[in-house]
Amino acid sequence: MLVLSRKLGEKIFIGENICITVVDIDRGKIRLGIEAPRDVPIYRQELLPLNQQQQRADAAAAGQTGVPTVS
Repeated sequence: MLVLSRKLGEKIFIGENICITVVDIDRGKIRLGIEAPRDVPIYRQELLPLNQQQQRADAAAAGQTGVPTVS
């Protein structure tokens, strides 16, 4: 897992066509803006399709690491 610190208004680029911007920071919560092509699905963790949630849980239990895609 890559861990980065960003301040308000700073950006993180993933590849050439995905940009994540810190939009707001308030009382321990941050708001992120995500710019990505329309064909890239973006989900909050709790809304991931069930099969993807199970695959991620299985990978974590097996000790596999890697850089996750934006989901």
